[in-house]
Amino acid sequence: MSYFDIIFYLFAIITVASAFIVVTTRNIVYSAYSLLLTLFGISGIYVLLGADFLAVVQIMVYVGGILILLLFGVMLTNKITSVDIRTGTVHLLPAAISSGVLLGILWAVMTWTDWKTYDAQIPSTTIFGLGKILITNYVLIFELLAILLLVALIGAASIARREESEENN
Repeated sequence: MSYFDIIFYLFAIITVASAFIVVTTRNIVYSAYSLLLTLFGISGIYVLLGADFLAVVQIMVYVGGILILLLFGVMLTNKITSVDIRTGTVHLLPAAISSGVLLGILWAVMTWTDWKTYDAQIPSTTIFGLGKILITNYVLIFELLAILLLVALIGAASIARREESEENN
């Protein structure tokens, strides 16, 4: 087993374990932090696959944007941290049976299939090519998108300030 395989299994274990915590924990803050680890693990797997641009976008968009908004929403909402998420246990037995059957089918397919394997090199990075295309061919669209996002940010700040002044009056 090479270092590449060990790193892949490490990222896979981190991703699966934290995803399991996301869906089983009753505390929403712990679930959000576990989602952070899940998204980082997926980003690490993207790096191992040679999709470094997707890894950076994964971290910037999901971890940097959506997850931070989720955490701010959770932490700024009153009394949300002490509320337990109620899950029904009515369908626990059928869910366990169907999950076991699906796991058995997947295990059988993985072990009984004659997979074709070959030695491959680690893929090269894709950032240089994407950066060159964005700066040469798509520079106008890139700049227009930046201006659109700036206008949306100013509009959101203006609406928030207007609503805050209406609440104070």
